[in-house]
Amino acid sequence: MKTTLALIIFLFLFQFSFAQNGEIINKEAIHFNVKINNDSIDFIVVDTVFTAKKPIFLFCQGSMPMPLFVKPKDEPMWIIGGGVTNFDIKEIKKHYHLVVISMPKTPVIVEEKNLNESYCYIPNPDKPKEFDVEYELSDYLENYQKRANAVLHYLRKQKWVDNSKLIVAGHSQGSKVASAIAANNKKVTKLGLFGANPFGRIDQMIRGYRKEAEAKKITWQEADEKINEKYEMLREANNKDSLKANPYLLAWKSFSKPQINDWLKIEIPTYLAYGTNDIASDLCDIVPLFYIQNSKNNLTLKRYPNLEHNFYEVNEDGRANYDKEHWIEVMNEFVKWTL
Repeated sequence: MKTTLALIIFLFLFQFSFAQNGEIINKEAIHFNVKINNDSIDFIVVDTVFTAKKPIFLFCQGSMPMPLFVKPKDEPMWIIGGGVTNFDIKEIKKHYHLVVISMPKTPVIVEEKNLNESYCYIPNPDKPKEFDVEYELSDYLENYQKRANAVLHYLRKQKWVDNSKLIVAGHSQGSKVASAIAANNKKVTKLGLFGANPFGRIDQMIRGYRKEAEAKKITWQEADEKINEKYEMLREANNKDSLKANPYLLAWKSFSKPQINDWLKIEIPTYLAYGTNDIASDLCDIVPLFYIQNSKNNLTLKRYPNLEHNFYEVNEDGRANYDKEHWIEVMNEFVKWTL
């Protein structure tokens, strides 16, 4: 009798605690919020009930201030979730609690009128190219790392979390965030990198201009001018006075640092997946050379032929075929690898 009563009290307290700290959104995910200093950090667990104790799978989304949910005027709300809807969520949930952190200074739920054509949050619908200034001031690598660690610290204390494993993965810009987390958080047990650029951000633009010149789409003089413009932009991004006048440069400064430096510090198993038609990831082909030269054997490299940055097949004209997506295959192979 005492045992039964204790169990009832435990379940009641657990449900009460859950109700105070989590809110179900759209019958798809549970919304949480943690605060550090003056920052309020929103994140979701892609589930509606915690019936099993499982490890965390933190997915770090790519760039731009996309909300986690979109609320159309006359249609049901739907989830973006940092891109996780492209995955086989049921497969991931068999083994992990899937977690996505909201972009900084970006509402979790945004009305469709406050989104531009790229589904980015814009405070003023009449100015589709202008992001929230607070977002631009928060859009830098060190901030994403700090926010993620605050969320992971909170999750470690939850009864429904198995702390024996911690998977951190990221796509595109999110791969930079995931790398920074893994390089500085000893709790991470495996790292997944998708569509990553080993050498930052600006270098792919420079390589792009070079390819255009080689293909005679632009002249070498035009390529030279464009490349020099990028050099100058990076100089501006590393100038304190320029950063004050142009907050958007902060992201260019932060995310243009080479990732390979962090990767070589990381000792845990690391999974690197990319499409061969992704200019951002072209230089992933030479990453194993660095691991070999540094006597490191913790890298698993997965190259996907004829796929682009978001793992769509590429037509003969070089454009993505949006009817042929391979994210489910790509992510399921990674999930299997983590097991």
